[in-house]
Amino acid sequence: MKILVTGGAGYIGSHVAKKLAESGHDVVIIDNLVKGHREAVLQGKFIEGDLADKGLLDRIMREEEIEGVIHLAAYSLVGESMEKPGMYYENNVANGLNLLEAMVKNRVRYIVFSSTAAVYGEPLEIPITETHPAVPANTYGESKLFFEKILERYDQIHDIRYISLRYFNAAGADSSGKIGEAHDPETHLIPIVLEKALGRRENLYIYGDDYPTADGTCIRDYIHVEDLADAHILAVKALKDGLDSRIYNLGNGEGYSVKEVINTAGEVVGKEIKAEIGERRPGDPAVLVASSEKIKKELGWEPLYPDLKQIIESAWRWHKGGGFRGND
Repeated sequence: MKILVTGGAGYIGSHVAKKLAESGHDVVIIDNLVKGHREAVLQGKFIEGDLADKGLLDRIMREEEIEGVIHLAAYSLVGESMEKPGMYYENNVANGLNLLEAMVKNRVRYIVFSSTAAVYGEPLEIPITETHPAVPANTYGESKLFFEKILERYDQIHDIRYISLRYFNAAGADSSGKIGEAHDPETHLIPIVLEKALGRRENLYIYGDDYPTADGTCIRDYIHVEDLADAHILAVKALKDGLDSRIYNLGNGEGYSVKEVINTAGEVVGKEIKAEIGERRPGDPAVLVASSEKIKKELGWEPLYPDLKQIIESAWRWHKGGGFRGND
């Protein structure tokens, strides 16, 4: 298939685009490079552009003869979303509508959507299944849930079939070592811990050690970014083969505490990584762990890198090699 990947120069998008190309798909990538990295695009045709540009989207769909879309372009910082909600609704919802309208106009019928576990809000039960109530606690999660609702309506009216993938904590780096996680500012735990180990970060904080967990720190579900990319390829194939629209969780089904992540990273890098205890952050649930049984059963997805140490080792190779430092 000829597939348009929006946000394909970003962390997850670049891994998805690479895997798609390696699987034999013809890949076209659009990214405005506000958050993404041009050097992360290793394969496929790259177009620098924004989803706010309706004419560009129409032209890409038409001239490139796009058959399906994987939509990853979005703002994704929870804290920022609570400070600038309009920016998140505009980019994550309104610009997504531009994409859907271009698909309708050019009769593109398949879309895989990058959603988030943040749609669930405070969990009522663990592990979290797809039937768990969606009550987002922040604007970021709400913007993703809004777009899922829009997809449902476009399927009903325009026969655009979709699979929405609700990610838990994406982590790790491509096995080639050529692409990995590089955000500015960095907000994800594993790269922050590794930056501390490399001396690139002065302070490492654990936000709260009095949660109702075994060691008092928050527990999260980490999924290797390559396993995440594989799920997108399975989703595209399933839609092409006639699967109807649906939602899947993507996680390992295993939870690791903040202290476990820091200690495991210390094992990987060969030295103790010291952290300071800080205050809890508002809205941080004690435990977030996914049930991914549905996608395993229906699409045959299985994570190849479920072990936390494997995930951190791949990230460490990437960060130790310099990442995109000096090339941003």
